[in-house]
Amino acid sequence: MGQSSGYNSTSVLQLITIVSCLVVLSCSGSVSAYKNYTVGGSLGWFDALEKPDVNYQKWADSKNFSLGDFLIFNTDNNHSVIQTYNFTTYKFCDNDDALQNDTIEWSAADPSSTAPHPISVAVPLLKEGMNYFFSSDYDGEQCNNGQHFKINVTHGQGLPKSLDPSDDAPAPNSPDYRGDDSAPETIVPANFDHPIEEESDKDEASGSGSVYFNTKFYGFLIFLQIICIFFKF
Repeated sequence: MGQSSGYNSTSVLQLITIVSCLVVLSCSGSVSAYKNYTVGGSLGWFDALEKPDVNYQKWADSKNFSLGDFLIFNTDNNHSVIQTYNFTTYKFCDNDDALQNDTIEWSAADPSSTAPHPISVAVPLLKEGMNYFFSSDYDGEQCNNGQHFKINVTHGQGLPKSLDPSDDAPAPNSPDYRGDDSAPETIVPANFDHPIEEESDKDEASGSGSVYFNTKFYGFLIFLQIICIFFKF
């Protein structure tokens, strides 16, 4: 009897170890690759005068951004895409006096266009810390009407080789950074492209993946409980 009890205890311990390893492996496999985030989702990149339901800050607050990720701005040539590390530039919705090393105009608006056409602008996240985005045209009208947001970019997996800038400038949140009005130089590689291993930010996909993992995990726990009860009796 005692020998059987010892055998059962050992078996349960081995089962717990196996289940723990499986859980760890499942968690390790869930590490996110570089992602492409479509700004505003299906609403695209427009001001509230055109899309009254836009709330880009709310959209951004629900995401986790890391180095090497891309922001995809689906808009038209009547709206611009400005990225800056300078809070003052962002606050005033104006990049006219911005420094070249702290602000990038990824796409300029064309106010003279009588027939706006759709465009898609891909922006890589190259610096850790606060990144600010807005549309600066029409004296800041689009920006003041909701076409702006800020994000905090974390290190994540670091930059892939295809996006690694040649300089070693400090990030906006590093001790060497000198403040809002003096951001590090951002050098965009001449032939940058989307990361090879990329994931899009489809809520349905991520949600289903999470549910799938949770189902597997709780299934293991239930199975473990059944085995423990079986050996107990």
